[in-house]
Amino acid sequence: MTRRWMAVILFLPVVIVALAGADEAAAFQLREGKKILVFGARQAVPNLDPHVRTDWSTRTIQQSVYDALLKYEGNPPKLIPWLAESYEVSKDGLTYTFKLDRRARFHNGEPVTAYDVKFSFQRILDLKLGPAVLFMDIVDRESLAVPDIQTFQVSLKKPYTPFIATVPWLYIVSWKQVMANAANNDYGQKWLMSNEAGSGPFTIRRWEQGNLYELEAVEKYWKGWKNPKHIGGYIFKLIQESSSQKIALLKGEADLVEGLQTDDYDAIAKEKGIRIEEHPGVTHCAIKFNNQKGLTANKDIRKAISYAMDYDAFLKIYNGHATLMEGPIPQAFKGHAPKLPVYRTDLNKAKEYLAKAGRPNGGFSLEYVYVAGLEEERLVGLVLIDQLKKLNITVNMVALPWPQMVARGSKIETMPDTMAVFVTPQFFDPDAILSLQFHSGAWGRGYYSVAYYKNPKVDELIDQARTLREWPAREKLYHEVQRLIVDDAPEVWGMLFNRRWALRDHVKGFLFSPVHYTGEVDMYQLAIE
Repeated sequence: MTRRWMAVILFLPVVIVALAGADEAAAFQLREGKKILVFGARQAVPNLDPHVRTDWSTRTIQQSVYDALLKYEGNPPKLIPWLAESYEVSKDGLTYTFKLDRRARFHNGEPVTAYDVKFSFQRILDLKLGPAVLFMDIVDRESLAVPDIQTFQVSLKKPYTPFIATVPWLYIVSWKQVMANAANNDYGQKWLMSNEAGSGPFTIRRWEQGNLYELEAVEKYWKGWKNPKHIGGYIFKLIQESSSQKIALLKGEADLVEGLQTDDYDAIAKEKGIRIEEHPGVTHCAIKFNNQKGLTANKDIRKAISYAMDYDAFLKIYNGHATLMEGPIPQAFKGHAPKLPVYRTDLNKAKEYLAKAGRPNGGFSLEYVYVAGLEEERLVGLVLIDQLKKLNITVNMVALPWPQMVARGSKIETMPDTMAVFVTPQFFDPDAILSLQFHSGAWGRGYYSVAYYKNPKVDELIDQARTLREWPAREKLYHEVQRLIVDDAPEVWGMLFNRRWALRDHVKGFLFSPVHYTGEVDMYQLAIE
């Protein structure tokens, strides 16, 4: 996932709203005695449909209004029961049976049933968007069954051990509400763009596209609240300048800030009444090569560029609040292979591989595409320009809005020579990284696979590892896969940046989970004391 994010939570007293202005103040008085937060973010939520979109800003609100059968919490991430109070796996590992919590209720008061779960799963498979990439190869409509109203069963078409790790992406909607609001056979898509049919801890109060999204806490949330002082609601408000976010925090209008520029974090850390949460993350910056078209289809060219990069510069972008990647899987992630022969700056080796590619004197140009407005990716591009200039290679930097960049990467023919992408694993299993980025079967299924990398042996080993039940056997295959991928140099592995948040001291309950998207915050946990 590209790191198109930078977020702020602004505290608003119950009576006065400093940020929004007098015309909005009355609407923000949601709960007497409850504090209202404003989450100031740079990225809008153009479509709230949980079966269509999965980017970080959308997921922040999705996990507020929807529940899934299981949920990730903690670091390292652990799966905990949510809508499903328990589940069982058959001896052959193909059938999963979930028992629903009888207390679960949608916001309209109706119970959450196994029929709603089946409908939600079917809808994901039918739409073939968003989270469908996680499921479409292993289940189909015939895989889903409802033994009784409180029991949902899914039978895999083929062995897939990581399946249970993907379940938190299955957000459950009320089939009655969705179909009651369907128009022109659209499966409720238009309505769910800005409405919800969920059972989560918050419900929509106001939706102003491109400006703010206001949510109100469900006081009698079926799951209950961990803290009696939980927030009474929050505003997801677009604040597109980092400087504005910093000012809001320093003036006491902001309680929690995520996504500031690196220097701003370091400066704010010195301020009284503010604390910094810093955690090693699993989101990393990669420069994806087009492995099938142009000069970067040549492995030796890719290796030359990999050796030419200034890796120390990657760390300087975050003022040292980062570590270098040591292969395809982050060091803190399950299945990482130690002591891989990764690339580090060595211009002599870079020149050696250029000569091997038949281009000893360089003399060519490459395109580098990145997200417009994302400073880290711009700085990475400047490093690439400086380093490849030493090999007589010209780099043309092109900044594109996120949707246009994704469109460029959607086909081999339009994918540029290099593209900067921030990648976050969607679930806690090596398959979340290897199958979605380095298996040729993932081509065209999202921006993760824009490198269009293909190695038949890698495909074979990934497919085999998915079927094994015992972790040591799976881990051995994943280590071999990583060695093969590193040798092929399908991308430049950059830095793993530390996740940082600046919080005012009265914000309590903040939890970090590394598999959540970049700037995402679980509002359910938050309180102000």
